[in-house]
Amino acid sequence: MIRFEAPCLSVPRPPLQLAFPPMPNNNAPMAVLFDMDGVLVDTYSPHYKSWLMMAQREGLSFTEEEFAETFGRTSREIIAHFWGAGKHSDADIAKMDDVKEKLFRDMIENDFPIMPGIMQLLADLKRDGFKIAVGSSGPRDNVETVVDKMQARAYFGTLVSGNDVLRGKPDPAIFLLAAERLGIPPERCAVVEDAPPGIEAAHAAGMVAVGLLSTGRKPADLVEAEKTVRSLSELTPDCFRLLIEAGRKK
Repeated sequence: MIRFEAPCLSVPRPPLQLAFPPMPNNNAPMAVLFDMDGVLVDTYSPHYKSWLMMAQREGLSFTEEEFAETFGRTSREIIAHFWGAGKHSDADIAKMDDVKEKLFRDMIENDFPIMPGIMQLLADLKRDGFKIAVGSSGPRDNVETVVDKMQARAYFGTLVSGNDVLRGKPDPAIFLLAAERLGIPPERCAVVEDAPPGIEAAHAAGMVAVGLLSTGRKPADLVEAEKTVRSLSELTPDCFRLLIEAGRKK
């Protein structure tokens, strides 16, 4: 069941540091920024399996509970958090990162888990004049692999990855950079996310958030989103217009 809720007021929204052109009327362009993992593709299983395989190769432990803590972070942040402190050099962390992400890309090459409804939603948004971007903490190679496998390059005005920023979500840098590249002010952007750190990042950027109940997610995980859906097919351009306009009036 779709929930409409007031925007989250508990997440601080700091003053924006980026300069955007003024948007004086309601006919100005809007943008939708999509997370990748769990939104464009259902990557819960290949990510968990590739993390587990990498950890086993390195003689490290890794549980599914620990995996659940990783959503939204860059892979280098994850490795440093679980195994890097005082044990591995930056070069070792980079090598482990490369191994893990190659395992992941090999898995989705032969079994590509595209999310139902995403291609129709992208087509509808583009037809209605929305700007569209990917904003992911994942490595650039992963983002480009997924978008190319989807055959969706033409829909996206920009692809922002974890390689483009210093910190992953919940830091808002990924979404702010995507908005800057699209030329759309943050208050005219909506974010589609499946994880609490992503929703927090959207709010910190001054954007409204839609929570998608992807694999491994419960409604309580996404309670801070302005709207929660179980399928991308529940979303339309009009839904995003209403959410963005409501968010701008708060």
